[in-house]
Parts: sequence; structure tokens; C-alpha cells
Amino acid sequence: MNKRIISIAAAIVLTAVTAFGMTGCGSSDSGDKTPVTFCLDWTPNTNHTGVYVAKALGYYDEAGLDVTIVQPAENTAEQMTSAGEAQFAIGYQDTMASILEDEENCNFTTVAAVLQHNTSGIMSRKGDGITSPKGLTGKTYSAWDIPIEQAMLKKLINDDGGNFDELKQIPNNITDEPAALDANQTDAIWVYEGWGVVNAEVEGVDVDYFGFADYDETFDYYSPVIIANNDFLSNQTDAAKAFIAATAKGYEYAAKNPEEAADILIEGDETGSLENSEELVKKSQKVLADKYIADAEQWGVIDADRWNRFYKWLHDNGLTETDLTDKGFTNEYLPEK
Repeated sequence: MNKRIISIAAAIVLTAVTAFGMTGCGSSDSGDKTPVTFCLDWTPNTNHTGVYVAKALGYYDEAGLDVTIVQPAENTAEQMTSAGEAQFAIGYQDTMASILEDEENCNFTTVAAVLQHNTSGIMSRKGDGITSPKGLTGKTYSAWDIPIEQAMLKKLINDDGGNFDELKQIPNNITDEPAALDANQTDAIWVYEGWGVVNAEVEGVDVDYFGFADYDETFDYYSPVIIANNDFLSNQTDAAKAFIAATAKGYEYAAKNPEEAADILIEGDETGSLENSEELVKKSQKVLADKYIADAEQWGVIDADRWNRFYKWLHDNGLTETDLTDKGFTNEYLPEK
């Protein structure tokens, strides 16, 4: 999951993209099914389980869709979606802010929340005293040196009674977070609870963890989300709604059947990245099972107040030039309940 953060720097400034037509991604025997390309943010992980479930259990076939799952190549998932190279993709509310500002080149809309609440935060060695933001004072943190990241940490640490200026920051080149902590390469790392903290348990490394959303509701933003190409939404509205409805069924299945869903994800992973990770995937799946829908009325719902609170904070703090409240998302493609 940490690999997702590696792509943040590339997503901060949107490179101008050429508007390609939608690529035909279905097999030759797909019949009259609508071809849909879904782009991951990185290698397969439990955030993506609902999509793999929907594909494996035939939900997409039943909806008249021929879905191909790909990984981002040279461009980010957001860029591929804007260009029409993918009709749907995984995105994140924080990293897409600067892309949404580029209205000329941004051609996507968030259509569903994968998880209802932000599950990211800071993981550290057990007993080092980093059990809340102020504990980072004087400690070494593996940083991405991204403006939003820095502003969030500054607010959290200082509001908690610590001193952001005393945080020692080093470049983040970590691929195995628990191992890096265990080897004293760093004191603290930004991780996703459902993957990084679970991985620490699997690797037998004792850690402390605090979530950003637990200390400031502003940072309970949507991470991750599903975005969709605007032209596809406009020109093939029924297919778009069918895709989201089938995907919702996939995540609902994963929420109720975490172990079976984990098996489906592992079997569907064509990259080999989950090989020998069965324990991690299954434990992660059980953690996320309660978070796909959580306190929402249904899977995928985006609460406008929560979405806008974060974007207002970005604008108020000079992290975006434009006010992005009420921009970039919709609930209208979710299935009616």
C-alpha cells in the first residue's frame, strides 16, 4: 500500500495529456458487451478487492460489460482516465486536488468511495512515544516532501502540543515499512492501516499507530475513490451505472465474505505481487471488511460535507489556487436503494 504513496509526487502536477479515443480492451469473443478498462493505482491490494470479485463472480458479465483491469503505465491513473485510456480508475481525494484545478485537462469525476473513512496515519516502533502527533517532535520521519503532506503534519503536530519544526525529515525510499522500523532506518512512516499495520503484525514487528482522521475531522477525506472518464459518463451513462452497480455488489460481497474475497483477489492477481502474501491479504481483508461501507447508507456514498471540508482547508491554507468545494464528485451513478 505504501507504493501508492510513491505515485503522489507524479500526481501533484497534471501533465497535459492528449485526448485519445477509448481503447478497445475486450476479447474478440466479448460479443456486444461494452468494453471497460479499469486502472489500478499500483499493484493489486485489498482496496481493489471489490473489482476483482465483481469480475470473478460474473457481476460485470451480467451487467453487459467486458472489464479489463490494468495498471498505470507512464501516466498516472488519473491521467489515463482523463485521456480516455481507462474508463474507471482508483484515485485519492488528496492527490487529485491539483489535477482538478487544471480544468482544461482534467476529464474525470469521482463516482464512488472505496472506503468510507481515511484509514491512513503514522506507524512507528512500539514504545518510541509516537502514539499521537506530538510524539513526532524530535523524531525522524520518512517524508515525501509534498506540500499537502507537510501542511497536514504541521497542523496535526502543532495542534497536539508538539513542534513541527523539530521533526527530522529524510527522503522516503522505503518498500518494506515494518522492516525499516525494525532496522531503525526511520522512526515514523505514513502508512495505510489496513495494509502497513497489518503487515507489521504479519512480520512480527511491534508498532504504534495513530490515524489522521482520529485527530482532525478535516483529514477524514476520501482515500481511495473510484474515478470515471467524463466522456464515458456522458455518452454511455447506462454502462457507467451498470459498472458502478456491479462494483458495489463486489464490495458488498467482500464486506460479508472477507476470506473468500481475499482468495478471489489473490487468484485474480496477474502481476504476481501477492504471491506468498496470503496471510497479509487475508488479515488485511478482514480489517477492511468493516470499512468498505462502515456508517454509510450504502457502499460508495460520498458525503459532501466531508469532501468539501478537506478541499476548503486546502484552499484556505494556500494549497490550491481555486476553491474546489462541490467539485469533482457525484453520487448520481450509485445504484438506487
